[in-house]
Amino acid sequence: MKQGFTLPEVMLVLAVSAILLGIGVTNLVRAMDRLSVDAAAGQLVAAHQRARMMAIARAQVLTLLVDADSLRIAAPPSAPPLWSASGPSRSGVSLEGPARRFTFSPEGFTLGLSNASLHLQRGSTRRTIVISRLGRVRVTH
Repeated sequence: MKQGFTLPEVMLVLAVSAILLGIGVTNLVRAMDRLSVDAAAGQLVAAHQRARMMAIARAQVLTLLVDADSLRIAAPPSAPPLWSASGPSRSGVSLEGPARRFTFSPEGFTLGLSNASLHLQRGSTRRTIVISRLGRVRVTH
């Protein structure tokens, strides 16, 4: 008698493996999307806090420019940036809407803004960052 597997046994093992792999890959993609969007949201929140603290520490009006490709803090908007970082698009996260400009007073309040919402999305994962005029930042799911 020969040792080995029959063709139907091999096909069954391959079919079950493919199903389990498909389920695992789907969950992995969702987890990677969630991690990327959460990281981008954290980066935007940190940039907002950094701009606010820099305006208070320097006692001058500073502007935070947020767009999909970059985050920049500058004294007047046309001056070279005091700080910059890559935007959420670098990690494959889309930022909906046009570029946003947040101007901070030396007291740390945003000027000319009541509330703003920034929407981040990658795959089926979506986060909204709500920024109040008083400097509070909240991330919603």
